[in-house]
Amino acid sequence: MNKQAVLSLSGGMDSSTLLLHLLANGYEVTALSFDYGQKHNVELERAKELVSYINSKCEDGPKENPNVWKYIPVKHQVIKLDGLQQLLNSALVTGGEDVPEGHYAEENMKATVVPNRNKIFSSIIQAVALSIAEQKNTECAIAMGIHAGDHAIYPDCRQEFRDADFEAFKMGNWGAEKVIIYTPYLNTDKFGILEDGEKCCDCLGIDFNEVYKRTNTSYKPIKHYHRPETNSYKWYSDYKSASSVERIEAFIKLGRPDPVEYANETGPVSWEIVVEHTNRILEQHKNK
Repeated sequence: MNKQAVLSLSGGMDSSTLLLHLLANGYEVTALSFDYGQKHNVELERAKELVSYINSKCEDGPKENPNVWKYIPVKHQVIKLDGLQQLLNSALVTGGEDVPEGHYAEENMKATVVPNRNKIFSSIIQAVALSIAEQKNTECAIAMGIHAGDHAIYPDCRQEFRDADFEAFKMGNWGAEKVIIYTPYLNTDKFGILEDGEKCCDCLGIDFNEVYKRTNTSYKPIKHYHRPETNSYKWYSDYKSASSVERIEAFIKLGRPDPVEYANETGPVSWEIVVEHTNRILEQHKNK
C-alpha cells in the first residue's frame, strides 16, 4: 500500500511545491483547499488547475524513463467555510482593510493574519487524515507547506504551535497515533522550497513552468478586462504586496523568471519591471 498524506493545498507556491514533494516521495495524496472568503480566491482556481495538470501527466501512461517517478493521481476537494468571512477581522478576507504593500518582514504585514486560520485548517485535515488511517489501517501524514519565512508574522506557522496543536489532536481522538505531522519546509524559506520544486519536477517528469504558472502567491491579484464588451478578463499577480515580493525574491535567487504573469493597475508588466521593483524593496528593507 502507498504511503498516505492529507495536504492543505492553498494554491500558493509553498503548498503546491509540497504536493510535488509528496508525490515524488511515494505518497498517495488527498489535497484539501479552503474557501474562507479570501480576497485572493483565484488561488482556489489555481489549485484546481494544478491538480488537473498533474493528474493529466500521470494519466499519459507509463513513463519510459526509469528515472521518472510513477505517481498516483491526486484527490482534490475544496472545502467551503460558508458564513466565516463576515466574522473574521483580517485584510485578507473580503470586506477587510486594504492588503499592505512592502517587505514581508515589516510590522504592518500582521494585518494579513487571519485569526486562527491554520488551526481551523489543521482541525479538518486532522479529521480527514485520521479517517483515512482508520479506513486503510495505515499511517497517514498531515502535510502543510509552512516555512521559516512565515514565523515572524504568522504565529500559527511556528513549530511550538504545531506541536501544541498536534498534542491537542492526540488527546481528543482515539487512534491518533496513526497520524503524523509532515512539514519538510519548516526550517527553510521560499528559495529553498523552489529549489526542491525544481528537483521534484525532474523526478516526476513534469514541466516546472507549467506547474508554477498554475500557482498564486499574490494577496492582491489584479483582474484585467481584455475585451470588456464580452466580459473577457484575465487574472494577474500583483508585484507589490509582501507575499509577491517574497515569491519574486525566490525566483530571482533561483535565476529563472517566474512563469506567473504580473500586472499593475494599468495593465500587464514585464518580468524586468517586476525584478527592478522587488530589488528596490529588498534594498530599502536592508538599509533600515
